[in-house]
Amino acid sequence: MKFGTKALHAGIEPDPSTGAIMTPIFQTSTYVQDSPGVHKGYEYARTQNPTRSVLEKNLAALENAKFGRCFASGMSATETVIKTLRPGDEVISTGDLYGGSFRLFTQIFEQFGIKFTFVDMRNPRKVEEIITDKTKLLWVETPTNPMLNIIDIEAISAIGHKHGVKVAVDNTFASPYLQNPLDQGADIVMHSVTKYIAGHSDVIMGFLGTSDPAIDEQFGFIQNSSGAIPGPQDCFLVLRGIKTLHLRMQRHCENGEKIAHFLKNHPAVKSVFWPGFEDHPNHAIAKKQMRGFGGMISFTPKEDTIEKTEETLNKFKLFSLAESLGGVESLVGYPAGMTHASIPKEKRIVGGLTDSLIRLSVGIEDIDDLIADLDQAIK
Repeated sequence: MKFGTKALHAGIEPDPSTGAIMTPIFQTSTYVQDSPGVHKGYEYARTQNPTRSVLEKNLAALENAKFGRCFASGMSATETVIKTLRPGDEVISTGDLYGGSFRLFTQIFEQFGIKFTFVDMRNPRKVEEIITDKTKLLWVETPTNPMLNIIDIEAISAIGHKHGVKVAVDNTFASPYLQNPLDQGADIVMHSVTKYIAGHSDVIMGFLGTSDPAIDEQFGFIQNSSGAIPGPQDCFLVLRGIKTLHLRMQRHCENGEKIAHFLKNHPAVKSVFWPGFEDHPNHAIAKKQMRGFGGMISFTPKEDTIEKTEETLNKFKLFSLAESLGGVESLVGYPAGMTHASIPKEKRIVGGLTDSLIRLSVGIEDIDDLIADLDQAIK
């Protein structure tokens, strides 16, 4: 079954009680049992919900995973992975990653005795050089947020498995339409479903997929015990959004490519970060492990100052200044002061995230209108 067909049909059946083609919203907190312990597979909605179960099966199929779990947010999904570790364990992560992940790692979990080391994963040798017998997890983000760096999932996974270390990949920027980390050797794939998968800026949700039953059992225990689960209404909305994921991603990629080239040739632009350029570092890796280069682009104005960046941000009309990404509408963000403000400036600068960097989430609007808006904003 190919991707577009899986998006509409995988794990989804007509409702057996009514024949409804859309999965019903099971808005219930509990389920009646025939006698103690005798039930229809559902006991309490924190543990299971039929709407959520259908979504989990559908998302697992899109990532070629045997198991899937949905969570209240991308951060609660990420937190669940880290909760499988113990004090004294060590995690190696890419140096360029989402600010919320960095904050969770360094300000929440480090105080419980888990050590986090950040390294430029674009060079896999740098990862292997710092692995110790205490390393239990490699946390990969590719393409990275917001520098659009590309990390070789297959190479990192091979290193992890050589040393008995699990590999988790944040696949949010690519979506399962463009990239499937489990097929590249990763043990775990994570999504902020909020972004491309839901696609309409109306849901907060996270997802974890794996084909390892022992890992899924851990995730299920934590999901039920901690209770960070999405509600059935949100699960319904995501199921609806997934039906057009392949169509939306095609348009995101088409618009993204045109805007990336427009920016690269614009006299008022200094640098453009997009993995589709042939001169982009690790472009060959992106071409190997992705089916397209996505709709995320970062750039800096030629007048590389905070004042010029703020002026540019205030001039956009179609691109809305807002956090998040991956929705049908185009957004513009200021990572240094918004999504990545929790990362100390000296660490941001090392990774290339300057105070003048602008991040675009290119939507599905008419490309001529988007380019016109960009042109008037950056002139």
